[in-house]
Amino acid sequence: MTEDTPLRSRQSPTADELRTWRGFIETAQALNARLSARLHEESALSPGDYAVLLALSEADGRRLRSSELADAVGWERSRLSHHIRRMEGRDLIRRDDCAVDYRGAEVVLTDHGAQAFRSASVPHLRAVRELFVDALTPDQLEQVEHLTAALRTRLDRPAR
Repeated sequence: MTEDTPLRSRQSPTADELRTWRGFIETAQALNARLSARLHEESALSPGDYAVLLALSEADGRRLRSSELADAVGWERSRLSHHIRRMEGRDLIRRDDCAVDYRGAEVVLTDHGAQAFRSASVPHLRAVRELFVDALTPDQLEQVEHLTAALRTRLDRPAR
């Protein structure tokens, strides 16, 4: 460590900092579990299905190369490949040969997948409002935005 490294970053977290950390993690996990359960109950889609369908619904032509889709959902390509195979079996997506690179494939949102995504979005967004947005004041929501931006900035730095 250098002389100019703040003391705070050179030591283990304090008991108060650990309590805050655990509260954050446990609450985020509980929120994610509740949203995931409701999504599946109300639409038969998993959070992974929803993430893939969301990325494809926002993409030009409702299609992305596999590597782009993996980046968009934050998954390893092998995990995505297995998931895509299951989604293909349910006619939510299909794979097409890439027009510009014969070695590559594009993942395409099917009409059935687009309909499933639209149908799932209404109750899912209602649950997001109920479980997250409505639990916080507008000032607290703004604070969460600032906190998550600070965390994202730190996480987006290259690994040391």
